[in-house]
Amino acid sequence: MLFLMPLAFAATQVEADTVVAFLGDQGLTNRSRAVLRLVKDAGAQLVLHAGDLDYVGQPDAWEAMITDELGADFPYLVAIGNHDTQDWDRYVVHQAARLVRTPEVQCEGTVGAMWTCTFRGLEVLVSGVGVKLSGTKQEHEAWLRSQLDASEHAWSVCMWHKNQAAMQTGGKHDETGWGVYEACREHGALITTGHEHAYSRTHLVTAFSDTPTVAPGPLVIGPGQTVAWVSGLGGVGVREQKREGDHWASVWTKTQGASPGALICTFAPDGRQDVASCSFRDISGQVPDTFELQLAPAAPEDQTPSSK
Repeated sequence: MLFLMPLAFAATQVEADTVVAFLGDQGLTNRSRAVLRLVKDAGAQLVLHAGDLDYVGQPDAWEAMITDELGADFPYLVAIGNHDTQDWDRYVVHQAARLVRTPEVQCEGTVGAMWTCTFRGLEVLVSGVGVKLSGTKQEHEAWLRSQLDASEHAWSVCMWHKNQAAMQTGGKHDETGWGVYEACREHGALITTGHEHAYSRTHLVTAFSDTPTVAPGPLVIGPGQTVAWVSGLGGVGVREQKREGDHWASVWTKTQGASPGALICTFAPDGRQDVASCSFRDISGQVPDTFELQLAPAAPEDQTPSSK
């Protein structure tokens, strides 16, 4: 019989009531601003933006919008998206300047591409996998594994922009490889992406593939099992559902009547370190998905993450 150690034995904990907004595919529209106001009204303390910032190559205007709606000193981290590459150096300047103004966020590595950040005890691993000039799929997988192998954080999030076809509900094709998904799953890290202009969230995944293996029921996050979502309704558009799959627990697209919005998660609500409470909210007031994540108890030290 396997005896599990209590969670308190593990790792760096997230500060109580840490509220994080997950979004992507934003633009410079009135709806983009409305999503940011939703984020602010939800009490978010950090935005994790999974790529495709303004779509029109205007880094100054994009940064001004973030500042107008959230403030110059609001913690805001981005992954590089395919629509960001031409002007990426200028976006990086804004990210670097914002980091100086937000000392609660500590980062090292290549901004938006192979970038490890922490905020109030939450670890965020930002990858540019699948995006031009950001390195090979194998390099990103190796980097994620090296960071997660060394991690001492109870909660970790992997963020990148693109997807595998099965991991989105629209017309995208395989662009990242399964290696990055598997690296994060094996270490019990959450996965947030964008690229498809829709929202979708999996059941608990125990193996990523073209037909992911899932375990419907409680979302207990730990080595060998995690949840992935696409939060790509940041404001630039809403697309129809074209793909289905039994691995999806929630799908919110134009087909279901979706509007732009963001996923809001509170980590360690009321000090419960092993819990994250999440809901997707859109600017029309709809809340199509609400769920709770729970960390699995830490395994004995001689146990290693499952690769199955």
